[in-house]
Amino acid sequence: MDYLPIFADLKHRPVLVVGGGDIAARKISLLLSAGAEVFVVAKSLSHVVAKLAQTQQIQWLAQEFDASQLDDIFLVIAATNDFAVNAQVFQAANQRHRLINVVDDPARCSFIFPSIVDRSPIIVAVSSGGKAPVLARLLREKLEALLPKNLGKAAEIAGNWRERVKQQLKTITERRYFWERIFNGRFAALVEAHRVSDAEQELEQQLYHQQDNTGDVTLVGAGPGDAGLLTLRGLQAIQQADVVLHDALVTDEILNLVRRDAERINVGKRAGAHAVQQDETNKLLVSLAQQGKRVVRLKGGDPFIFGRGGEELEVLSAAGIPYQVVPGITAAAGVTAYAGIPLTHREHAQSVTFITGHARLESNGLNWSQLAQGQQTLAIYMGTVKASDIQQQLIAHGRAPSTSIAVISRGTRLDQQVLTGELHQLNELAKHAPTPALLVIGEVAALHQKLSWFGESAQSLQELSLQELPTSQHLKQNNPALWRSVVNLA
Repeated sequence: MDYLPIFADLKHRPVLVVGGGDIAARKISLLLSAGAEVFVVAKSLSHVVAKLAQTQQIQWLAQEFDASQLDDIFLVIAATNDFAVNAQVFQAANQRHRLINVVDDPARCSFIFPSIVDRSPIIVAVSSGGKAPVLARLLREKLEALLPKNLGKAAEIAGNWRERVKQQLKTITERRYFWERIFNGRFAALVEAHRVSDAEQELEQQLYHQQDNTGDVTLVGAGPGDAGLLTLRGLQAIQQADVVLHDALVTDEILNLVRRDAERINVGKRAGAHAVQQDETNKLLVSLAQQGKRVVRLKGGDPFIFGRGGEELEVLSAAGIPYQVVPGITAAAGVTAYAGIPLTHREHAQSVTFITGHARLESNGLNWSQLAQGQQTLAIYMGTVKASDIQQQLIAHGRAPSTSIAVISRGTRLDQQVLTGELHQLNELAKHAPTPALLVIGEVAALHQKLSWFGESAQSLQELSLQELPTSQHLKQNNPALWRSVVNLA
């Protein structure tokens, strides 16, 4: 072990920083966040450092370094671009047995700055001993993704209750089991939901009264498919879960991020082939939570946009099950972005409407006259089965048959496919579209050809028609006139 990792209390302790540039500014920011009294020696100060001096958050001690400046200093940082000055500071600090860090010079460091994950009072530090700082930073970023932002609040509350827990539970083993149960149970879920008062009541209940081993449920939006679009909070939830109930639309790429020892239950529903009825899913959520488990209900897209998330929460609320919601990127926002289709545009669309095509269109209260107006975007979920009805209704109510459309299949995934055309071709395009697919109707759909950036470029109905002609090559070679007529018809 090249360095002993320790945490120094710098509150109200004097620290000398030699240097006044951008690198010095970053070190000063860390020192101030730790409560240090910062003194600076530098020929000149950057704008940031000068502002700190003007507001008396730091003290500009001198322009030139002198060894006597170290007499009352706790630790030292040399952050100049002058090798000779840095060496002078290092030598003077060593002679006075002061801890010294010369930035980007590990050989002249008796202490180093690690990469820090700050969840005060929980602090995690990662260091490579100065050998691979970029690798240390990458590890810190991974830890940032794993550790909840409110972890520090949970630790703060636990610290306030520590003595009471000691008085109530006499052995170390009892206290360890208690805190493990607290940090993995409803208390943690309540802190995550920023319900601090309820969290303290839960802690008191667990300590002094009959224990309630009820678990909790977190509704998590998995996004449209690409695992990179799963939110940080969503990742934390699925890695803390005991059991994950997931939809069929959740990709394997995302399911592979679930904690390995967690139970996975597929409750996915597809049109005409329901794996688990909604009532059964609701009962399962309640049952698993009542067994004391941390349950994640993982849904494609966003749980509150055509995801029945509200229905499931109503059931949980009636059963007294604690819950929280982690929003996800809904398909309309995610897959159109990956297809290079902006949902709104100053010149083409001043509004966007999200519609589900899964319900009976003739009886779902849709205002077709309003939906058929121009200069707006319609994003239709689960609409391929009803594409013919949608096409007919929009045209019948005044939407131009030439309106641009796109059918985006398996959006944000490696096998994403975009079919483009005009409104009068919607039904035909939908027949060719793999599911899941999103229908986009409106002038903005035409921007795909210009703004496309992910996956293969779009195919038109003409190109699809030519692909489906089994004798097209034979016709082209043996009957060019007929071939040209087929192409013109397509």
